[in-house]
This record gives sequence, structure tokens and C-alpha cells, in this order.
Amino acid sequence: MRAITVRDRAAGVGGLTLTDLPYPHAAENDVIVRVHAAGFTPGELDWPATWTDRAGRDRTPTVPGHELSGTVAALGYGTTGLSVGQRVFGMADWARDGSLAEFTAVEARNLAPLPADIDHTVAAALPISGLTAWQGLFDHAHLTTGQRVLVHGAAGAVGSIAVQLAREVGAYVIGTGRAGARDAVLGLGAQSFVDLGAADWDSVGEVDVVFDVIGGDVLARSTALVGPGGTAVTIAEPPTVRPKDGRAVFFVVEPDRARLVDLAERVRSGRLTPAVGVVRPLAEAADAFVRRHPAGRTIIQVADE
Repeated sequence: MRAITVRDRAAGVGGLTLTDLPYPHAAENDVIVRVHAAGFTPGELDWPATWTDRAGRDRTPTVPGHELSGTVAALGYGTTGLSVGQRVFGMADWARDGSLAEFTAVEARNLAPLPADIDHTVAAALPISGLTAWQGLFDHAHLTTGQRVLVHGAAGAVGSIAVQLAREVGAYVIGTGRAGARDAVLGLGAQSFVDLGAADWDSVGEVDVVFDVIGGDVLARSTALVGPGGTAVTIAEPPTVRPKDGRAVFFVVEPDRARLVDLAERVRSGRLTPAVGVVRPLAEAADAFVRRHPAGRTIIQVADE
């Protein structure tokens, strides 16, 4: 099968090449997925799990990408709940070969059924971004109706979904980003927008929740806006500053089949729209790591429906 691989950590993105690899092995409770569309995180070549397995052993050449949508090609021993030929989407394990390949092995519990009326390219943009937004807002920050939430990077892949989910639950949403993102963020349902370039923090006021994807000074300054009993959640880095009378939480997204089903239903009903920018073929995946699309996620189309 064809796959995007990298052998040398020092080479970084420049070491990504389209190569031939053996067909993957399905371990117990695994599913072999014929990948139709895949998503990736530009910084994942810096993650330790990209280069070693859970026991710390070298696993190069490694296949990047951790979001996928496709069809079940084979089932490992003991796998239940899915069937060959079924449309599925979900997350590939951080410490195993990923989704930028024609076939990949994924734990069955990390996959959810994909409705027939959702395109694979849309589904591939949903798992990490959707689960990150949901877990940050509701599992960690416990956002509820009527609360005020500040969403950083509100036009991005994760932030745009966080804005939509927060509005659906009835929160007052303040989105941030570059000045050019204002119309897009307000169009997603945010009630107000803050230009991070101007850094007009005084206009924000006290909030119940900060949802951060940036870190650094942005996280530190916005944490000070969290009111009593509130929460600052971030996926960027462990926080060094905490709210005076609240919590600060750093988390890494976790697979959740049941929540993926919920998110897919929101997509079907029009309540949620993942930010898909451009769709590029597998042969151009290496270049896609470098050339980011300003209006949404770059999705790699591996195979046709």
C-alpha cells in the first residue's frame, strides 16, 4: 500500500515522502480501515509518540496523521460492533502508524459509524477538533446555559467548533483571532469578537470559561479574566498562571465513540459545520504540512468513495 512516511526526526517535514509499505496487521480488537480521507496536525512531527511506541521503542518509518474516515476492510480477532464494508470515522492511536496511508490499523473503540450522508472529507475534519472542543467546554469546564465563554482561535479548526457548541448550549460567546477573522467568527454565532492583534482585553470583561488553543501570553492574560468558580482550559501547554478563584486545566483529547456519534448527528442536522479548507491528494500530503490553508483544515483525500 502507499503511505506518507518519515524516517528521520531531524529531517522534519522535509523528510516526508510517499512510499510503499506492507499491508497493516490487525491486532486483537483492531479494525483495518481503508482510508478515504485523513486529517493531520502540522506540529505532530515534534511529538515523542510520533517516533516511539508506548514502550519507548523506535517505530520508524512512521506514518503521521491521526484523524480518518473510510470503510472497514478487515477485523482483528475479537473485534465486535463493526462490520466489513461499514463506513467509519475516528482517531488513530498517537503511538501507532496513522491515517496518511491507504490502509491503517485502528482500535475498534476509537471508531464510530459514519452516516451515509456525511462526506468522508467532512468526517475526517471532525474527530480531534470536535472531541477537543466538547471535552474542553463540557467535560473539563462544565459550561452551561447563560455563562460567558472566551474562545481563542475562534476561526480555527478547534475554536470554530467550540464556538458552535457553546452557542448551542446557550452560552454567551466571545471569539478571538486576527482582525480578518471577525466576520467568520460572528457568522459562527459568537456574540462578540476580540482582535488579538489589538489585544483589547478591557472589552472582554469577566468570563466563566476560557477555552485556549494558543498558550503563552494569551493564555496568561486571559486567565486573569476568569471569575470566581470559573475555569481556564487549554490544549496548548500546562498553565503557569491560574485564576484567582477558579481552575486551570491542561488536557489532551481522548477518543470517545459515543461522542463522535453525537457530533456526527449535529453535522447531519446542520447544527455543526467543521472547518474544511482545501482537500488535497495523498501525493501532496508532505506539501500540505507546510502550506496551511487560512480558512480551515487541510484534508487529505486518500481514496474515492
